[in-house]
Amino acid sequence: MTGRLRAGPAARLLPHLSALNVVEGSVRLAAQAFVTALPLLMTVAAFAPGAVQDLLVDSFRAVLGVRGDTVDEMRQTFDATGTTRDTVGAFGVMITLVSATAFSRALQAVCERCWHLPRAPLRAVTVWRWLLWLVVWLGVLLLQAPLRGGFGLGTATGLVLSVLAAPLLWWWSQHLLLGGRIGWWELLPGAVLAGTGTVALSWAARLFMPAAMQRGLEEFGPLGPVFTFLSWLIAVFLVAVSGLALGPVIAATGWYRAARLPRRRSPDHG
Repeated sequence: MTGRLRAGPAARLLPHLSALNVVEGSVRLAAQAFVTALPLLMTVAAFAPGAVQDLLVDSFRAVLGVRGDTVDEMRQTFDATGTTRDTVGAFGVMITLVSATAFSRALQAVCERCWHLPRAPLRAVTVWRWLLWLVVWLGVLLLQAPLRGGFGLGTATGLVLSVLAAPLLWWWSQHLLLGGRIGWWELLPGAVLAGTGTVALSWAARLFMPAAMQRGLEEFGPLGPVFTFLSWLIAVFLVAVSGLALGPVIAATGWYRAARLPRRRSPDHG
């Protein structure tokens, strides 16, 4: 009995998570998202039409559950970015986009550590993977409001669509950032855990984030929601990185391998 426990996945789980430094990786991803991806979002908003800016604010409200004065502050922030449109220019947008690839690189490093892979060599195709990942995720963020509303079919439909879409997005993200070095089926468990976990946390945020954001705004002014948002980002990436880290452990189990392999037909004896 003891031998079976030692040989099982539970015995490999704690050393695996400890070696990956899940908390450190989550904090690093949250910091990169805040420092590089968020400025990119603001720069894109500076050039976006008013309807797109409204959709972006609605998506933030859908994800975080914010309302009232916090939403007004967000709208004023996006309106203020419009004044930089003439000074930034298309070249500035490209520079911001390239700088934001630090977030993509950080996530790629996490995925590589989860699978104990060496760092991919820096090539032109690697840079395009980082840029493509950023563009797709910005588009997904922009669609969060209609997605969570079920595209007009109701909140229940939105929840189902979110639970289906998030694992698919994490599945594709791992495959893209790892350059196809790990098979699709091996990446599936981590994608399901990361996707469903982040969706559950995001929907639960509707219960506590509005009060936390409003309290931060009242106590610290415009910086209050910023600190609250950064704390929320750390929690999101802690859930996501934990799911990605558990993926290889589950993919290596005998039951998962048996479940994904097609059963061989018994030869006819007649």
